[in-house]
Amino acid sequence: MTDYKRDVDLATLWPTIVSEAEAAAQAFPMLEDFYRRNIIQHENFSQALAYVLAEKLLDGHAGGAEARADQLKQWRSYLLLQMVAQSDIEHAALHDLLCQLQSNASIKDHYTPLLHFASYQALQCHRFAHYCWHSDQRAMASYIQGRVVSLFGVDIHPGARIGKGIFIDHAVGVVIGETAVVEDNVTLFQNVTLGGTGKGSGDRHPKLREGCFVGSGAVIFGNIEIGAGAKVAGGATVVNDIPAGTTVVGPKGRVLSNRD
Repeated sequence: MTDYKRDVDLATLWPTIVSEAEAAAQAFPMLEDFYRRNIIQHENFSQALAYVLAEKLLDGHAGGAEARADQLKQWRSYLLLQMVAQSDIEHAALHDLLCQLQSNASIKDHYTPLLHFASYQALQCHRFAHYCWHSDQRAMASYIQGRVVSLFGVDIHPGARIGKGIFIDHAVGVVIGETAVVEDNVTLFQNVTLGGTGKGSGDRHPKLREGCFVGSGAVIFGNIEIGAGAKVAGGATVVNDIPAGTTVVGPKGRVLSNRD
């Protein structure tokens, strides 16, 4: 995918987001409270991320307004504590956001993925679920996974290992199994499945190495390796290892050479 370059980096991303949110709030008074709650009131990116995700994760059936407000505070505090315990969550979330901004020319600002993109929000929820899964908080991990499925139509097992700089476009229908590995700078489109082959336990899901691209509707089954920089075309079915830098097309996963 061709990068869509922006003059922003990790150091300037948050101040840019705040400035844009302030301008949007002034231009659209009906949305002022929305921008203030989600961005402007927060001191840094991690606080904003925790708030945005807390609003998604709280139990939609919780009592009245007072009960919901209390639950929102609890979720926000809980997510912030997890980011303190595991700083890689915020680090990866920032890289994911930059990746979205660099890869998607349709985004005209710097806050849209954080506030509006199901793909970005689902991925960040998974990062918290993954930490919970591996820190003796499996009830929380399963709850987060279930909420993500209900909210976004994305099913990522908390055990799956996902790197940073991940671009998931649209995300609806994405399924990633427990022992899957997705390394840094991978792109996944909607309706992608990284699934098993019916094996009951053990290492049974795909390993996507750095820089892979997987098109819409592709299905990849089993404990196989998709090499660094490989491309899996939309609709392809893959059940065997794919060498680095190659392209796979068609329902039977035909491998093209680098010259094709």
